[in-house]
Parts: sequence; structure tokens; C-alpha cells
Amino acid sequence: MTSFTDVQTFLPFWLIWLMNFKFCLSEDVEDTTPLYDFYDNLTSVDYSIFPQLCVKATNRSFRLWFMSTFYSIICLLGLAGNLLVILTFLYFKRLKTMTDVYLLNLSFADLLFALTLPFWTANSVTNWVLGIVVCKIMNTIYKVSFYSSMFLLSFISVDRYFAISKAVSAHRHRSRAMFLSKVSSAVIWVLALIFSIPEMAFTNVNNNTCTPYSSNYDPLRISLQASQIVLAFFFPLLVMSFCYSSIVITLCQARNFERNKAIKVILAVVAVFLVCQLPYNLVLFWITVETGRGGIKDCNYDNRLLYATDVTQCVAFLRCCLNPFVYAFVGVKFRHDLLKLLKDSGCMSQERFFRYTCGRRRSSGATDTETTTTFSP
Repeated sequence: MTSFTDVQTFLPFWLIWLMNFKFCLSEDVEDTTPLYDFYDNLTSVDYSIFPQLCVKATNRSFRLWFMSTFYSIICLLGLAGNLLVILTFLYFKRLKTMTDVYLLNLSFADLLFALTLPFWTANSVTNWVLGIVVCKIMNTIYKVSFYSSMFLLSFISVDRYFAISKAVSAHRHRSRAMFLSKVSSAVIWVLALIFSIPEMAFTNVNNNTCTPYSSNYDPLRISLQASQIVLAFFFPLLVMSFCYSSIVITLCQARNFERNKAIKVILAVVAVFLVCQLPYNLVLFWITVETGRGGIKDCNYDNRLLYATDVTQCVAFLRCCLNPFVYAFVGVKFRHDLLKLLKDSGCMSQERFFRYTCGRRRSSGATDTETTTTFSP
């Protein structure tokens, strides 16, 4: 049985519960409206004011086949063409002019650049899994080879300018030409290394991607891309424009049967540089401007700009496999040495070698020099 003391203890709990229940029933209905208004406001929120994630699935699928295909082609052609140039120079020991030294260094730079393309492909289509060390090494090799290649193209045009437009003064300093070419080549590689230091320092694995930028709106991106445009495009373009325009003027005043051919070669050199580099640098300049404005807010516009970047960058990378054909293989002597190298290595028969060489070489003292044609850039 329940004792009187237990009843006294149990009774206050019931009284408290009954008082609370009565209080809830007696409350005014208006007291609950703020709660209902809060939930109504949640359902009527304008979510368009909040930033939305920009979906780039189509860009990733495009990169998967586009970059894998074209980067592989560029890599194979770049390796084959630049290796042939290097082997020809070393096999025949034909480093006799400044242009020869610059062409050999250009081939090494383009060869290193081509070797980085498989890593660029992997970095563009999938997550970076090779670690921070390989990331920094790959990006450093790419930047050093990129800057050195652009500077070497400028120095080749300067050497051709002195050899053709300033032939008298160039012949006077011919004894020091080889020494100057080796020193200037070393300076070019050192400068390329110095200009690559910022990206070496900031390159990291961010969001499973090997990149020097923490995001697409990183302020560091503005300074790095602006310096690349100035140093690796506008500077070579100005130097090449001045030198080759002066060469064309000099050739137009000459009365040589090789004049028209030489002018076509120079126009081809300038055209290849502009076609490969101008579209990419224009897109890069516009991206730099948009980054300085605070980034791109329109997702469709951002995706179109990414497509333009991928396509123009692939075209710009073509230079590493086109340079051997534009600069080296155009020379009469170089083509002959290349064919002789293929014959000596067993890649070409004796009959075919004589078919390509006999009757095609003209012994003109003004056009056929020890290494390449005088008017060849």
C-alpha cells in the first residue's frame, strides 16, 4: 500500500503538470505567429542571390580527349624533330656560327618542353597524384624551357639581322662570334631560370591540381601572367619585328636570285610565331584582366573562356615541334647533313640519298654557307 508520505511526495508533480497544461491552453494564439512567419520566410527566400557552383563537366570531358590526343601528337613530333636536330649538330660537329649555337640550344629547350607535355596532360584531365616534388620539378622545367625558347628565338633574329643587314660589321667580329654565342646562350638559360623562380616558389598541389595559384582569383595570378605576356611574347615580338623587317628591306634592295625565297622563309618564321603565340597570349591577357576585376561571375562565360584557353594553349605548344622545320631543316647544308645522318644510320638507302641530294645543291657563294643559307633565319 501507498503510504501517506509517498502521496505527499507524488502530488506536487501532478500539480505542476496540470498548471503547465492549463497555461498552454490559455495562451493567446497570436503568440505563435512569429514562429509560423519564420518558416514561411524560409520557403520564400530568393536563392539566386547566393553564389552557385559552376559545373565544368563538359570542359573536363572535352579536355579528356582533346588534350590527350593533341598533346601526345605534339610530344611525339617535338621529340622526333628536336632529337634529329641535336643528333645532326653533334654528329657532324657543325657548330660554326652563332645561329648554329642558338639552334642547338633551342632544340634542347623544345625537347625539354616536349618531355613535360605528358605531365601536363595528366594534370589537366585527372587529379595530380605524383606529389609536390614532381609537381615543382615539372613546372620548373616547363617554365625554364619556355622562357629560354622565346629568348633564343629573339637572339636568332638578332644574329640574322647582323649577318645580313650589318654584314660588314658582322664579318669584322666573326672571330669572336662563337664565344659571344656561347656566353649569350648561358645568359639566356640563367635569365630563364631567374624568371621561373616565382612559380617555383609558389607551385603547390591545390585542389588535386599542380598549380602556383590557390584559386582562379588568386592575385598572384595577375602578376605571373602579366610578366609572362611581357617577357615571353611582347619582348620577342618587338625584337623579331624590328630585325626581320630590317632584313626584308635589305633583301629587297639586293639583286640575288635567292631573294624571294629568303623573304618567304622570313615571312614563314614570323607567321608561325604569330599563329602559335598570338591567340594564346590574347586569351591569357583577357583572363588576367578578368582576374584583376575580381573574377568571372557568369558560369557560361567562364566555361567558354576555359575552352578558348585549352585550344589556344594547344596551338601555342605546337611551336616545340614546328621550330626544327622552320629554323633548321630549311637550310640546304642542314638538310644534306640530316639525310647523310639517316643514310649512315641505315634509315635511308644509298640510292635514295643520291636521289635527294644530287643535282639539288647549288654552289652559290652568296647563299650556301658552311652551315645554312645566308638568307635563312
